[in-house]
Amino acid sequence: MVKVVKVHEVGGTDKLKFEDVEVGKPGPGLARVKQTAIGLNMIDVSFGSGQYKTELPFTPGMEAAGVVEEVGPGVTEVRVGDRVCYAGVLGAYAEERLIPSSKLVKIPHGVDDVTAAAIFLKGMTTQILLRKVYKVEKGQAILVHAAAGGMGSLLVQWASSLGAIVIGCVSTEEKAKKAKADGAHHVLLYSDKNLVQRVREITHGAGVAVAYDAVGKDTFQDSLDSLAVRGMLVTYGQSSGPPAPIAPGLLGMKALFLTRPSVMHYTAKREDLEEVANDLFANIANGALKVRIHATYPLSQAAKAQDDLLARKTTGSTVFVPDALFK
Repeated sequence: MVKVVKVHEVGGTDKLKFEDVEVGKPGPGLARVKQTAIGLNMIDVSFGSGQYKTELPFTPGMEAAGVVEEVGPGVTEVRVGDRVCYAGVLGAYAEERLIPSSKLVKIPHGVDDVTAAAIFLKGMTTQILLRKVYKVEKGQAILVHAAAGGMGSLLVQWASSLGAIVIGCVSTEEKAKKAKADGAHHVLLYSDKNLVQRVREITHGAGVAVAYDAVGKDTFQDSLDSLAVRGMLVTYGQSSGPPAPIAPGLLGMKALFLTRPSVMHYTAKREDLEEVANDLFANIANGALKVRIHATYPLSQAAKAQDDLLARKTTGSTVFVPDALFK
């Protein structure tokens, strides 16, 4: 028996239950992974609240790192004893689990398990947003919401390493300092209430080439209004709730693009997963990306960690560690 976090009914963080389950042996194409670190992401909260639908009961969590304990028939991607990580496979809040081996990526030397769990989903998302959804180029002005958060921090760092002019938006002066330390050229506070005007001033009236928005309802219109002609709004989360519907004609006024990408759609093929992961780990190795871990929690305190995330008490990444390994 191993410990997992279970959701039997959707709602608040009080619905997270810490329970014993039997994992079993891996079948064809599956590996059993003993997890050493588990990443916390806003999407975990979205599943728990019912915003994203899945069959009940379920175990939340979308990324983790650990060691392969056993493999089923036909597994070729990994071997017993490999240090691995994964992202985009629901069920990460667990001490051990079964997972398709095709979703596992070996962790390179020089990257520890906590770092891998802290960055893999967010890091792959960052690579996809900056290199595939919209290929950011040197000299382009971009807008990054929640710029001091786990995703925002990585977007700021990676984009600035590409030579982009990064405008970050944050909620506090303390977070503004963190965004600047990550490489943001300009940092705006949401409390100033003049985001679009300030973006126009910074870009000499042109607007930004692309806006990355994980906040949703509270920032959606400002993101659209901040875009340059033929600019793109990339909405990849909705921490403040889903944006209101818009008429397609609003995009036509400046020939704008609107997209809602998913990591899973960009890494469904094994070769794509490996390409994105390799680029991510290369940027960690060359120093372009530094992982800032806000805190680690024992897995049994998953509800408290999610509460802190919702209260905007976190910056950078948050990681769970199985209780037996927590120090």
